[in-house]
Amino acid sequence: MSTTPLAGTRVLDLTSVVLGPLATQILGDLGAEIIKIEPPEGDIMRFVGPARHRDMGHIFLNLNRNKRSLVLDLKKPEAARVLVSLVERSDVFMHNIRPQAMARLGFDWERLKKVNPSLVYCSAHGYGQDGPLADRPAFDDIIQGGCGLAGLEEARDGEAHFVPTLAGDKTVGLTMVYAVLAALVERARTGEGQAVEVPMLEVMTAFVLAEHMGGMTFEPPLGAPGYLRTLGPHCRPHKTADGHICLLPYTKRHWHDFFMIAGRPELVDDPRLADIATRSRHVGELYALVAECVRGAPAAVWLAKLKAADIPCGPVNRLSDLPNDEQLSAVDFLPLVDHPSEGKIRMARPPVKFAGARSEPRRPAPRLGEHSREILAEAGLGREEIADLFAKRVAREPED
Repeated sequence: MSTTPLAGTRVLDLTSVVLGPLATQILGDLGAEIIKIEPPEGDIMRFVGPARHRDMGHIFLNLNRNKRSLVLDLKKPEAARVLVSLVERSDVFMHNIRPQAMARLGFDWERLKKVNPSLVYCSAHGYGQDGPLADRPAFDDIIQGGCGLAGLEEARDGEAHFVPTLAGDKTVGLTMVYAVLAALVERARTGEGQAVEVPMLEVMTAFVLAEHMGGMTFEPPLGAPGYLRTLGPHCRPHKTADGHICLLPYTKRHWHDFFMIAGRPELVDDPRLADIATRSRHVGELYALVAECVRGAPAAVWLAKLKAADIPCGPVNRLSDLPNDEQLSAVDFLPLVDHPSEGKIRMARPPVKFAGARSEPRRPAPRLGEHSREILAEAGLGREEIADLFAKRVAREPED
């Protein structure tokens, strides 16, 4: 019988917004037990966007499955004993609070490793703590600007733009996942926990420069930074007679077949197609030829011909098209599920499959404080102590 890869791993999740909740949701999908510790006002993403209940917004629902919610007011001294008790019983502690604030609260690595020497303590924040911006706040927009991502649009079109998705938050969230998994592997070998720092600016700079380091790779530089193919004005979905398609001739055979399909046989032996290095130098001109060819016929005609020739291509889906996409619908990637308080909701299922293990939603995203009482009992508190915490508003349960 298959199990989940992280079964038996307990994670204390003090993250909020998008970055950390994505990371802990993935760990939960992999089987970890996630205890989401929220302030009395709740994770801010509970209140953003369409919702059937005020504290269950769509972003929160899509980032917080497989978690239990415990409300603790960490600014009150009574909460510290509860958190310490949970740390003693946990494997991983994750937060995206500025380290200076965590130190003031008394929940920094130096203190918690004394409570649990085998703890993996993972913190994500804007900037590496050995740099001059260590104590600065940062959000996705700020990091997109700082890492050069927003500037890529300026290099292409003359005006800087943010990528219209939280690319920084989500990439750093994925980085938190692999960092925690690596630390757990190390702990399995040594028995010792450790602190793991995941700084947003540094993570995203590495992400952007993977292909955009360009001539700046060398000292002295052999040219400007940037990957020429993606910075050209024609590296974008191509306009057809009735819409747009994505199209990427890559090999010499792709280019040959494309120009034959396009009715431009004179271009098949164009010297600019000679080899990949030559194509790379002339990629802007070649993409301009593609754009010129594609605009003469409807998208469906092009996609049928390109698929028949096995040339990489695909549609330009709008967000509303995704539930009916040929591939996504066939694999039931965006199923409708029943949420106990929110009714029918659509969510993306975990994309990774294991041959001998499960990765799946086991719990819906929780109401604020839904599991406070049971988690406090698991932390060793008696009935009267729990009632006292509720009375003092140190902890809380859902109000309706």
